[in-house]
Amino acid sequence: MMDAQVERSIAAVWRIESAKIVGAVARIVRDVGLAEELAQDALVAALEHWPQAGIPDKPGAWLMTTAKHAALDRLRRDRLLQQKLEQIGLDLEAQEALIVPDFVDGLDAARNDVFQDDLLRLMFSACHPVLSLDARLALTLKLLGGLSTPEIARAFLVPEATMAQRIVRAKRTLSEARVPFELPPPQELGERLGAVLEAVYLIFNEGYTATAGEDWMRPALVDEALRLGRMLAELAPGEPEALGLVALMELQASRTAARLDAQGRPVLLLDQDRSRWDGVLVRRGLAALARAARLGLPRGPYVLQAEIAACHARAPGAEATDWQRIAALYGELALAQPSPVVELNRAVAVGMADGPAAGLALADRLAAGGRLDGYHWLPSVRGDLLHKLGRHAEARAEFLRAANMTANARERALLLARARGENTQ
Repeated sequence: MMDAQVERSIAAVWRIESAKIVGAVARIVRDVGLAEELAQDALVAALEHWPQAGIPDKPGAWLMTTAKHAALDRLRRDRLLQQKLEQIGLDLEAQEALIVPDFVDGLDAARNDVFQDDLLRLMFSACHPVLSLDARLALTLKLLGGLSTPEIARAFLVPEATMAQRIVRAKRTLSEARVPFELPPPQELGERLGAVLEAVYLIFNEGYTATAGEDWMRPALVDEALRLGRMLAELAPGEPEALGLVALMELQASRTAARLDAQGRPVLLLDQDRSRWDGVLVRRGLAALARAARLGLPRGPYVLQAEIAACHARAPGAEATDWQRIAALYGELALAQPSPVVELNRAVAVGMADGPAAGLALADRLAAGGRLDGYHWLPSVRGDLLHKLGRHAEARAEFLRAANMTANARERALLLARARGENTQ
């Protein structure tokens, strides 16, 4: 049986190195699905050899070399080596794989650039528009997060077989569509970057407030989204929206420890003990937001949302929150990214800035429009505003309606408690 420490070490190395390995191999074989398969073969080889031989001094380099050698063997076996080399123009990585039998120590800046380009290509491939949103999320976690299929299935509350099929179909779709392993042309970059950022933020949101199940949060998904977002911001430092997304996630994640009480019950933002907010994450988020501002470009949706989160982070207490600024930022966000959910959040901010009656008028307008039917946060917000206006019977009905609509057990318990008149601050 494998030593537990060795197994943990292999898992840690794989989580850190897998994206770079898949990206480097994909640039050789020009097929993301095949690259992931070859990288997995290298992992299997490590699981077989390292328990007996010991973990190598440079485990990531060992995995990289093994995977690239396997890629070249596959190309030779399929008699496609010359064709593939001509296709990619004997670039730096292919030449290295052919000439250097083992991974060379001491990567220089140029080769670091190669790895960065590979990771960007991998991100854009995993989030290609030919894939459905669910497929993009699954493939991003698999290829860039280094999560196993069972881990991804547990995170999204689907059977392992279902998630395995989703990932296989996604890789097959990329292969059949002959999606090139390259960065999108400049005219498509903005649109394609948006898809990548959306995938990362959806992963974060599912971890930050789970849509279903028994848990209020799934910290592993939050951590993976943060890791992916930080990676993307460093690989694309001139993109303010990438920095804005990182800032937003850092600032929201800083509240994690304060979002549950000692009994594991959700604690709403205004009721949280801000001394439990993570100061390191707050500083990181504000620094990323400042970097985005220094680029001097118009504020996009993620930068605006990060600005809103920064208003909360800068306030020493809930009573010091600048709700007028938050309401104004939501108004700007509604213009940049029109959405009934944004309007609902604006109703909350207006209710805090100008009084619950003003907020309720906006929420009622949304309810009449019907675009948020089935969205449990709408009756939850209306219930809160009605309670503040002293219309308790109506508030109770709204909280009960919201509780019946949510699929998350912790959220349902919170809403039922509010319907009983508890946790009503």
